[in-house]
Amino acid sequence: MSACVMSGLAHLFGILSFILILVWLLHFREGIDYASVNPFRVFNVHPLMMFLSLIFLAGEAIMAFQTVPAQRHIKKFFHMALHLIAIVLGIVGLCAVFKFHDMLHIPHLYSLHGWIGILTLCSYGLQWVFGLVTFLVPGAQDATRARVLPWHKIGGKVLFLMAICAAETGLMEKAGFLSLKAHQTETSLVTFTGLSILLFGAFVFVSIGIR
Repeated sequence: MSACVMSGLAHLFGILSFILILVWLLHFREGIDYASVNPFRVFNVHPLMMFLSLIFLAGEAIMAFQTVPAQRHIKKFFHMALHLIAIVLGIVGLCAVFKFHDMLHIPHLYSLHGWIGILTLCSYGLQWVFGLVTFLVPGAQDATRARVLPWHKIGGKVLFLMAICAAETGLMEKAGFLSLKAHQTETSLVTFTGLSILLFGAFVFVSIGIR
């Protein structure tokens, strides 16, 4: 199957994941509002922003070179622009969960999910700066770019995997809390959301692996 078909399936599961997250947060979890006095509505900004940033937009940026029918420098611009938007949204999502913890006096970074998430976001920002300096800012020699490019690609794939891991561990954490309260319908929704995100990531990798 072609890369276009695989990227199309990736888009399908990405959109499905987005819809499932919205249904979960708006129907089961009281809504989304960063400025709310309700700490749970503040928290809900976190999963939405982290999915849109480090997973959906990151996946789109990774596939940009395969799916955008344009010259290489235009593809490169889209790639970097999507990653920059992802960083901004990721920071908003991180601030939301820290604000939620402060409102309820919960310790920060108390779980594996938290540590994977913050390490991923910080590394993601460094990867973007590295890519900007090496591939977009004039001055870098072609030989240097050629040596660095394979490592840049590997780093991007690793960070995307880390973002998927962060999402899955976060959803597992939440599903565990819900199962203790016998919220079976919501638990199933969270489970299928995690499966959809996993399939999105899988099809992103398959699409960029096809030449």
